[in-house]
Amino acid sequence: MSDVKVSSQELISRLNDQNIKFGDIKKIAREIKRDHALALELWASEEYFPRLLAVLILDKKELNQEVIESMMIDLQVHEPEERNRITEWLMANQLMKNKRLVTLMQTWEHHDLPDLRRMFWYYQARLRWTGQKQPENTLDLVDAIEERLSDEVPEVQWAMNFTGGWIGVHDPQFRERKIAIGEHHGLYKGDPVPRNCTPDYLPEFISIEVEKLNKKR
Repeated sequence: MSDVKVSSQELISRLNDQNIKFGDIKKIAREIKRDHALALELWASEEYFPRLLAVLILDKKELNQEVIESMMIDLQVHEPEERNRITEWLMANQLMKNKRLVTLMQTWEHHDLPDLRRMFWYYQARLRWTGQKQPENTLDLVDAIEERLSDEVPEVQWAMNFTGGWIGVHDPQFRERKIAIGEHHGLYKGDPVPRNCTPDYLPEFISIEVEKLNKKR
């Protein structure tokens, strides 16, 4: 825990500055380090930037299934883009850094809460795009994507598609299946693509990322 003492109201005021950037929030978090009580006060504000800061300074030892489920329910006041970023920061900065929480996260594939299902799939994608040894559950995920992709809510659908893309990139044995499911569903085909980003449409995503990978070898 840091010696820096600041009230939640002071922080919320700072974070409400229209010029605040994500990097500024991370800098404040580095100064505070860990302060679970303060994190809870920021979370209770129901505001976007304070909640982003909250997930950075939480004490991961205080997190469990019940607490995380409650947080996901709280997130329903936010638009999907905000929810997604908050959960991604929670996953990357807290859940992935604790073996107990990683094990917990891997049980969320069929959870009733979409945000937890999305985290399950996003974590699976992250394992693959970071170049780690490919997990042993790849075939199960390939089958699950083919069986359930069309029935999922949009935010989970995106994460499943993203995982399928990285499986297609790093596992040549499944590449044609992932391209085929992309062609079958047509998800994100023709969507505008921000500069320097890869299309989410699976046939294009896989082709572009495989080419990048081959250039590195």
